[in-house]
Amino acid sequence: MGRLFWKIFFAFWLTLVGLSLAVGLAVHLYQQARLDALPDLAGSPRTEFMVASAAAALGHGGPPGLRALFEQWPGPHAPPVLVVDERGQDVLGRRVPAAALAQAQAELAQHGATRAVRSVRAPDGARYTLFVPAAETRQGRRLAAPDPVHTFSIQLAVALLASLLFSGGLAWYLSRPVRHLRRATRRLSEGRLDTRVGADIGRRRDEIADLGRDFDHMAGRLESVVGAQQRLLHDVSHELRSPLARLQVAVGLARQNPAKTGASLDRIEQEAERLNTLVGEVLTLSRLEAGVQGSPEAPVDLGDLLEAVVADARFEAEAAQRRVTLSPHGKAESRGRAELLHRAFENVIRNALQHTPPGTAVEVGLASDGHAHTVTVCDHGPGVPAAELTALFEPFYRAASAGHRGGFGLGLAIARRAVEAHGGRITARNRADGGLCVEIVLPRRLPGGARSAPAAAG
Repeated sequence: MGRLFWKIFFAFWLTLVGLSLAVGLAVHLYQQARLDALPDLAGSPRTEFMVASAAAALGHGGPPGLRALFEQWPGPHAPPVLVVDERGQDVLGRRVPAAALAQAQAELAQHGATRAVRSVRAPDGARYTLFVPAAETRQGRRLAAPDPVHTFSIQLAVALLASLLFSGGLAWYLSRPVRHLRRATRRLSEGRLDTRVGADIGRRRDEIADLGRDFDHMAGRLESVVGAQQRLLHDVSHELRSPLARLQVAVGLARQNPAKTGASLDRIEQEAERLNTLVGEVLTLSRLEAGVQGSPEAPVDLGDLLEAVVADARFEAEAAQRRVTLSPHGKAESRGRAELLHRAFENVIRNALQHTPPGTAVEVGLASDGHAHTVTVCDHGPGVPAAELTALFEPFYRAASAGHRGGFGLGLAIARRAVEAHGGRITARNRADGGLCVEIVLPRRLPGGARSAPAAAG
């Protein structure tokens, strides 16, 4: 189960707990309101009996007679009848609720003495007010059961409010990033390939945030691919101009001077072959950039593959008074597409042969460890300025220091795409004693497709 599930799960239970607390609080407040709505004076038959008894004792015996009555009263507690003098003090020193005293005095002023509130004159002539505060009779008693319809109405209202808040919050939480994604998708469809949603999603950590990051990755990949295609189209258009212009010149010369038709046809054939080579390399590069899979992966021995490429390169190098050497190596078993790796090795070695001077050698090496196979191709040419080393593997790039040596600048770009398609990397560095070294690192994978465990070098 994903992180979004747990967020919804905990939000649901937090809402449920909050709902329970809210319902409990609402019922408590309702009960308290009912309690507060009761009168401040008690008025039950028992209360009237206690007030009458206290009034009789006070009228005949004064405060001492009242104290004697309370001391002889049956039960663990004395009766809660307050006997308040004209100063508002209870004769027994008990606390007198101001609200209850005010209501008792109001009752006496409006209705005179009642069974629950009495005004008694003691033998000494002092006048006392007798009553029982309602708060004294509420202690230890429970209110009657509230109206079930009213209670249900409170619970229903609280539940509806909580569900509305929970649903609204959840809908906002889920729809907000979706709205960002919709806007970003619309902008992306309008051609704004620099659109990203990472800043809008913020610090979320759930499946929707993962979707946003995948969207950013997709948008970045689209921007890179479309940008590469646009650059490739521009570069191809530029490269096609020169052979097409020479073709036009050759056709014009053949028409103006029929005697040189043979030479013009030779030139036309040469330029046509050049165009065919360019188109073939562009198609290869575009397939690699698009991730089009050719033949399936199969077990391949990189040592045998290098030996075959070096054998072909030696045949061409001898005619140009150059040599190609391959250092001794053991088996380098891996898994991949042999034709792509062959093309990558061949392009790198051919590039080195073009730049190494006559009488020198291109040195090819192969080393393996527990993690990877490393192929190195070193020449004795002029090298490349350090600032241009990374640009060597861009399409149609030709180093200024190399001069014009033919080719279109696609060989190393194709080699890079082929190596990256196998999960490897290709880099270039200048040699201390002159020349350029290109290093290809390919992950070591067993014939079954799994990466090998670390092992000793060999």
